Amino acid sequence: MQVFDLEQLLSGNRRALAKAITLVESKLPTHREQAQQILEQVLPHSGNSIRIGITGVPGVGKSTFIEAFGLYLIGQGKKVAVLAVDPSSPIAGGSILGDKTRMEELSRAEGAFIRPSPSEGALGGVAQKTRETMLLCEAAGYDVILVETVGVGQSEYEVAGMVDFFMVLMLPGGGDELQGIKKGIMELADALVINKADGDSERLAQLTRQQYTSAMNLLRHTSFWTPRVMTCSALKNINIDAVWGMLVDYCSQSKQEGAFDAKRARQNRDWMHHLVREMLMLKLQQNPAVKGMLPGLEKDVAQGQTTAYAAARQIMDAL
Repeated sequence: MQVFDLEQLLSGNRRALAKAITLVESKLPTHREQAQQILEQVLPHSGNSIRIGITGVPGVGKSTFIEAFGLYLIGQGKKVAVLAVDPSSPIAGGSILGDKTRMEELSRAEGAFIRPSPSEGALGGVAQKTRETMLLCEAAGYDVILVETVGVGQSEYEVAGMVDFFMVLMLPGGGDELQGIKKGIMELADALVINKADGDSERLAQLTRQQYTSAMNLLRHTSFWTPRVMTCSALKNINIDAVWGMLVDYCSQSKQEGAFDAKRARQNRDWMHHLVREMLMLKLQQNPAVKGMLPGLEKDVAQGQTTAYAAARQIMDAL
């Protein structure tokens, strides 16, 4: 087993960070074991960042926004890590494969670290690797972690479950798009940011903002924060500072209320239960007795010769 230099990682060395993430992403049991040891050691050095989830409909300009936002933050003296959750196929896979080239300026910046997501792996899948990568980035001194979701549906829920603030990027254009984005995703949003609010679209963006503002007032999901609706132009660099100002507001309010740490604690707890369920399923599938019984029980249930409950009980008893 190769020796890993923890000091290098903690001093912010990008190569050491990349190496640690590669261990986290590996499917080899020896690598996974080494990764878990590293994570245990970095845990006291993690947790000092703001974790921001970013999603949006196709064509909304996510990469342009993330690049403009990341460069702005670096200008403010922050270190920024960009991670992606892409549950789709790594071959056809979302925008992420091109992210390093699409965020060219940001990827060259000294204070930035961009990591494309791995293809779906073993236990915990992409979400687990992103969570663990986040801890490593925090230990390496990154102050702001942007988690981009590339897939649709499930990945939004996964990302919302691992970040402090969840932002949905929208296009100017009002009501039709409200239909296009699932109500559940709107309920997850701490803010809607209408991008491309420049030139001819500026008036439309303001109109869209008014429509969304009244809709979001009904979706307040914490006692201290009503989801905000803002406009910006990543391309023209308009209002990017205001988006950061809003995030700073949110963090100070949620910390005052004690909600910031409580949310992280809840996320960690939920994640543990999620992994327990996955590990149990894995144990079930690998159990020789269960493997032997399963085909017969499936057939009996399909043919109505036994109930699903009775079959499930037999499997549990065998385990």
